[in-house]
Formats: sequence, structure tokens, C-alpha cells
Amino acid sequence: MAYELYYWPAIQGRGEFIRLALEEAGADYRDVARLPERKGQGVPAMLACLDGGSTPQAAYAPPVLREGDVLIGQTTNILLYLGRRLGLAPRAESGRLWLNQLQLTMADWLTEVHDTHHPLSMNQYYEEQKQVATLRSADFRQTRLPKFLDYFTQVLLNSRGQYLVGARLTYGDLSLFQMLAGLQYAFPQAMARLAPQYPVLFALHDMVAARPNIARYLKSKRRIPFNEEGIFRHYPELDG
Repeated sequence: MAYELYYWPAIQGRGEFIRLALEEAGADYRDVARLPERKGQGVPAMLACLDGGSTPQAAYAPPVLREGDVLIGQTTNILLYLGRRLGLAPRAESGRLWLNQLQLTMADWLTEVHDTHHPLSMNQYYEEQKQVATLRSADFRQTRLPKFLDYFTQVLLNSRGQYLVGARLTYGDLSLFQMLAGLQYAFPQAMARLAPQYPVLFALHDMVAARPNIARYLKSKRRIPFNEEGIFRHYPELDG
């Protein structure tokens, strides 16, 4: 049975972490909201997953994953579910919990990236909070970004291998690749300046990008380009 992924059709966003896992594993899946709108397809089908009146265990927001009768929301929760099924998580529970902890940390990091361009409210346009965004982004680039990069560098060094957890690639490595790729898009100047200090992180990024299934995906139309509607946005005035 094919997995069904429900996420906004024109952005990478949080759904991209799920797509990368499905693509790496060669899983059969449908990106439902990107399909033509008819029964069970398109954006209306995605919105139905959020309708608590018709869906008893409705998600608050996408992404949502369906496998048969199982419906799961929240990126980290979905990856926890998929990890063992796709061979992208350790067999031991201790390893899976550690991987889940790292994924939750990346979720925190992703929220901080989002808040660089929307520090006041999601209900206001970027232009309405541009001045505060400039201050928030400067702090992010100077203090928060290096702290996260330092942390994940240490995790890699502690693992004594090329992967975050254990001796095989996990969905955590795919997610860290996505974080680094997104940051290079959003903050090209800052990341170019920081990159030489973090060779093990960018070695992981390049290793993931070169994996056959991921390389094919990145070149395909299924990989939505970064854009200024998603979480990673490039505003030159926020970089530096």
C-alpha cells in the first residue's frame, strides 16, 4: 500500500523532511495535495485531514501521513513512525529515542529559522515586520546559528562515523542535510563564512546529496525549489 503524504503543494517546508525519507527509501508514495483536485486528491484532501469535525484524530497542521487506516501528524512523529518501516532508524529503542531527540532539536532549529523573517506574527507580511526581522536575523546569524552548528558537529564527532546515529544512514542525516541546504539558500553569505569551521557537517551534506536516490530526487521535478513562501527564505537584508 502506498503512503500518502499531505502537505502544501508549492513549498518544501516541513513536508520536505518526510519526502526525503520516502525518496531515500524508494518508498511508494503519493504527494496528495500536488495531484489534480478530485475525490481524495488535491488541497481539499489535505485540508480534510485537519478537520476535526470529520476526522477524529485530526492534525493541527500539515504535514500528515496516511498508511491505510493510520493517520499521523507532526514531522518528527511521522519520521519516528517511518524510521523502522523504511530502514532509516536504529533497531534498538535507545538508538531510536536518541534519533528522535535529535530530530526534535532540528525542529526547534527550524522554528528559529522561520522566526528570522516572521519574528512578530505569522498573520503579518514580512514587510510589516522587516525592521524587527533584521534584528532577529542578526542575532540568529551571530549566536544561535553557530550554537546549533557546534552541537551537531559534536554529535557527529561523538558518533565516530559519518552518520549522526550508529553505523548507517538514518532519517536524521537526511534532515540535517535539508537544514544545511536550506540555510545555504536563506543565508548564503553567513553560511559561506561559517562553512570552513564545520567540515564534518558539510561532508555529511555532500554525502547525502550524492546518494543515488537523493541525487535523482534533487534533479527531478518532485523537488520543489526553495522560494519565499516556505520556511527557508532568502532576503538579502537579513543575510550578512
